[in-house]
Amino acid sequence: MMSFRRSRQCCCLLPLNEDNGRFLLLALLIVLYLLVGATVFSTIESPSEATAQGRWRRTLDNFSRSFNVSSGELRAFLREYEVAMAAGIRVDALRPRWDFTGALYFVGTVVSTIGFGMSTPATVAGKIFLIFYGLLGCAGTILFFNLFLERIISLLAFVMKACYERRLRNSGLIPPTLRRGSAISEADSLAGWKPSVYHVMLILGIFAIILSCCASAMYTPVEGWNYIDSLYYCFVTFSTIGFGDLVSSQNAAYQYQGLYRFGNFLFILLGVCCIYSLFNVISIVIKQVLNWMLKKLRCRCCTRWHRKNPRLGRRNAITPGARFRRNHFSVETDGHYDSDTEGRRLSGEMISMRDLTASNKVSLAILQKQLSETANGYPRTVCINTRQNGFSGGVGALAIMNNRLAETSDSR
Repeated sequence: MMSFRRSRQCCCLLPLNEDNGRFLLLALLIVLYLLVGATVFSTIESPSEATAQGRWRRTLDNFSRSFNVSSGELRAFLREYEVAMAAGIRVDALRPRWDFTGALYFVGTVVSTIGFGMSTPATVAGKIFLIFYGLLGCAGTILFFNLFLERIISLLAFVMKACYERRLRNSGLIPPTLRRGSAISEADSLAGWKPSVYHVMLILGIFAIILSCCASAMYTPVEGWNYIDSLYYCFVTFSTIGFGDLVSSQNAAYQYQGLYRFGNFLFILLGVCCIYSLFNVISIVIKQVLNWMLKKLRCRCCTRWHRKNPRLGRRNAITPGARFRRNHFSVETDGHYDSDTEGRRLSGEMISMRDLTASNKVSLAILQKQLSETANGYPRTVCINTRQNGFSGGVGALAIMNNRLAETSDSR
């Protein structure tokens, strides 16, 4: 009896709700990822930090002895200089931070969520204005990124489908006498075609690499950085991490200054849009990996449970959700039932308070879909067969990419 309870408890550790299981597994993997990253960076950067601190202490001691300045006075002077640096004052002459071009560069880093930190408002009025300005500006820029994501996915799906049709024509599967895009060729050979998320990820990755290499080739001679630092700056900027240790267009003057600033703006805009799209495609792949891991864990745990208790089963002869699967019943929410609440209702078995609470997920999904349709101005109809390709579900930019990949393949 004790072994049965333990095995059943082990199987119930895996949540019946697939979204909850995916969330918990992703949270665990992120924690492990952070621990691994902290270990690697601590190992790599700690010796360099210790060396720099020792060199700085020796410099301070030599200066204090040479000019007969006490250590306390010297450190107080350096603290004042740190305050001046935060206000934008440097030893070398730089361009003004708050002229029109400097302010334009600053608001660009605000609304794009890059936030280099080289310029920050120092007045109370500026800080208060930044709160409201950034709230509206960041929301509008994220909407722009989402719209860019829809169009880049539509373009990639169109190009990939054209290449696929051309390959079918060259292989003889489509008669060459049929004109391109005809209904017969669509119905006979391209009806079940879906764009591959891995191909989309590969194309976006190659484009991001090419864009970063071209931008680095511009930054290296103009800013005086080495090529690795330029690539590092491109990734930090395009991914909107924005450390601020390297910032472009900060010198007082440049050769061909107008052309360089336009190129800098263009590279940052294209880079942020491209990396934003790439991150969302990678998130779909991560979601598929999490689903695969959950399936493996669930199957292994359930197999161990049934192996220990071969004669034990549920009271009902009807499996939860079986009637839905037999009748091919679909819900407006474009999602299947992750919990067995509805199955238990159909089979007549009483449900627990936990299952009753979980059943509210259907109402929440309907509300989310109605809000999405209201925002888009029309209901999006996505074929149910698109789940076979893994493009379904998601929130925000992930949902936009899933729906766009499905619509571009099903509408043609």
